[in-house]
Amino acid sequence: MVRLAPQAANDPGKASWITAETMHGLMAGSGCGTHRHFACSVDAPACSAGAPAKAGSKSTVKPLKSPAMSPAPPCQRRRAPARIALAAALLCGAWLILAPAHVAHADLIATVERIKPSIVGIGTYIRTRNPAAIFTGTGFAVADGRHVVTNAHVVPKTLDAEKKETLAVLIAQDKEPFEAQLVATDPAHDLALLKISGDPLPAMQLGDSNTVREGQPVAFTGFPIGMVFGFRPATHRGTVAAITPIAMPSMTARQLNPRVISRLRDSAYLVFQLDGTAYPGNSGSPVYDPETGTVYAIINSTLVRGTREAAISNPSGISYAIPASYIVDLLRENQLLR
Repeated sequence: MVRLAPQAANDPGKASWITAETMHGLMAGSGCGTHRHFACSVDAPACSAGAPAKAGSKSTVKPLKSPAMSPAPPCQRRRAPARIALAAALLCGAWLILAPAHVAHADLIATVERIKPSIVGIGTYIRTRNPAAIFTGTGFAVADGRHVVTNAHVVPKTLDAEKKETLAVLIAQDKEPFEAQLVATDPAHDLALLKISGDPLPAMQLGDSNTVREGQPVAFTGFPIGMVFGFRPATHRGTVAAITPIAMPSMTARQLNPRVISRLRDSAYLVFQLDGTAYPGNSGSPVYDPETGTVYAIINSTLVRGTREAAISNPSGISYAIPASYIVDLLRENQLLR
């Protein structure tokens, strides 16, 4: 039970008490602000429901009776003062602010658990090599679960046929990698489509990347520093900081000529700039909605300050992602989507 200050300057003798039930009502999410009464005890000679105390009667403050004793009569209830309503509003406001953050965090936990089986490592494999598998990037399952999307720059241009080197998709720490075949590439958008052998993986859902807006929260999961710590995909959160052309014009007008201008006009397209920290191993990681797991983009690159090693030791915190609409186009071209 909490004691409040006197209700008003012209009524200094009366002190109010809030019961536990009232506080519970104030803090209840659905009933916030609906409980506006508190119990008080006023010693008045004539006290009946709806009847005021007689003029000149002496009023004294008495502590509220303990729960074991009989409750105060109806006449001893008063409307909550303004400070109680204010306290209730503040409690409601705090709940409204904190609850969405808690719910969003819980949603991401469930989403990560659901999409992790779809995340794979991309690399090459030679059984007699040590290590047998060499990691080159991240990918994720799409369409029928037997196809994987990654970046084109992740896929090695050549394989050592003499040593029976194969393109491989790594699916778990304790399992042999799936042998993969390159189905198609889209060099302009840095995309590659692979087909894997073995059982299908859970495919991730592709969303409409045209609906993405600046300021939208996203998450991406992959292998930021490869397999240094084993097959353990990591998840990072970020925000769509900007929607910007991937091809930037030259710094000075002197470097521009008709050929360069034509190339920029024909090849430039919009990408998502993220304020999340991606590392070299994140290339090919899906960028998805934290609540639903719907994929809206694929990590393509990260802004590097200085050397390539600086991408790990001193990350810029700025990453770029290719919109998923180009993944959809690639799948349709290969009859995997209608």
